[in-house]
Amino acid sequence: MIFHGYFRSSAAWRCRIAFNLKGVAIDDHRFVHLRRVEQRAPDYLALNPQGLVPALELDDGTTLIQSLAIIEWLEETHPAPPLLPADPERRALVRGFAQVIACDIHPLQNLRVLKYLREELGQTQAGLDSWCARWLGDGLAACEALLRSGGDGRFCFGDTPGLADVCLVPQMASADRFGVDTSAMPRLRAVAAACAEIPAFADAVPARQPDAEP
Repeated sequence: MIFHGYFRSSAAWRCRIAFNLKGVAIDDHRFVHLRRVEQRAPDYLALNPQGLVPALELDDGTTLIQSLAIIEWLEETHPAPPLLPADPERRALVRGFAQVIACDIHPLQNLRVLKYLREELGQTQAGLDSWCARWLGDGLAACEALLRSGGDGRFCFGDTPGLADVCLVPQMASADRFGVDTSAMPRLRAVAAACAEIPAFADAVPARQPDAEP
């Protein structure tokens, strides 16, 4: 398998955590530098016409895109340890939580969105930071409420980490990066701290990746 990612990409980070939790090794890591716009290179667009990371090339020549799709493929092909609960209702709760992050929060802080706000709409860095803080703060506040009403255990939905935790950890790091006040989110903070103690999460952080930059 060939995994195309970028050290700071939240979506690629999710996949790294999931592969680590499953104990599945990637044969070849290819680094796509988003700030150098390598994702728009013709050879990469041939793999992923959306021009985003991650992308996963399978041994049979199939290319998978979108982090949640890659993680669901991983769950189905390597079922142990599970990232989703066995109960259908619990699975739906976990998927809903994950999608709040992957579909609603993360896209608004995506590099291409920030680039458009800066270059096309004339926003300053302060404006970009305010934009990110607003949508990160609102989205994570909703995640805190979801865990208070439906989550339990040391992690988001139980005593073992799963898909919800895989999505949460990179987003909490983004909140720190953009100066979001998470003091009113004790449940999210506790889960993130618990995850940080697990090597599968610790080894996936951006600073530990071969393409990491200051």
